[in-house]
Amino acid sequence: MPRIGMEAERRRSLIEATVDAIHEQGYCDVTIAQIARKAGVSGGLAHHYFGSKDQLLAATMRHLLHELGEGIRARLAEAQTPRARLSAIIAGNFETGQFREAVIAAWLAFYSQARTNPASQRLLRIYSARLVSNLTHSLRSFLPLADAQIVAEGTASMIDGVWIRRALKEAPPDADAAIRLVEDYVEAQILLHRARASGAAPYPIQSQTQSQPGLSA
Repeated sequence: MPRIGMEAERRRSLIEATVDAIHEQGYCDVTIAQIARKAGVSGGLAHHYFGSKDQLLAATMRHLLHELGEGIRARLAEAQTPRARLSAIIAGNFETGQFREAVIAAWLAFYSQARTNPASQRLLRIYSARLVSNLTHSLRSFLPLADAQIVAEGTASMIDGVWIRRALKEAPPDADAAIRLVEDYVEAQILLHRARASGAAPYPIQSQTQSQPGLSA
């Protein structure tokens, strides 16, 4: 008779094996049978639980997104100020358990699949919307809504970009360096938007160069 909780344990093993298999072989080349062997279960059981490789990837991403959200919520619970909340969101996106080579490879596969797979696309849209919403909410303590939304979109793009570029590097992921990079961007953007609002800083360079002799196209 199967142990109570055996199905959940096997599902988790398959999800963890999916992350490792994608990192080692790439999503296109790995098969669900290979993932099952890595997880120590039969290919038939993997198909029974998830149906297909695409569905297994979607389940893997739901798992990773759940862990990401849990980590961010834990950090937010400890944040005492609006600025600390903003930092909690940023740092939460680079948790050591998430910001590692195998998970980064899984995220790249997820982004690639989202172009043509409706389930992956939906998950990615939910993740992106939630990230921008959380950032906007925290940035409202420092900027008007319109500016907060602009900086939130830029910050979300910076976070995603750091993850994607990280996949192209050979050195181990450095969460502290990634956090500093995004924090510096956010701090600079807050100062810039405040300066613009007070008239102390110019708007984009294009609007200046067009009026300068010899610089127009």
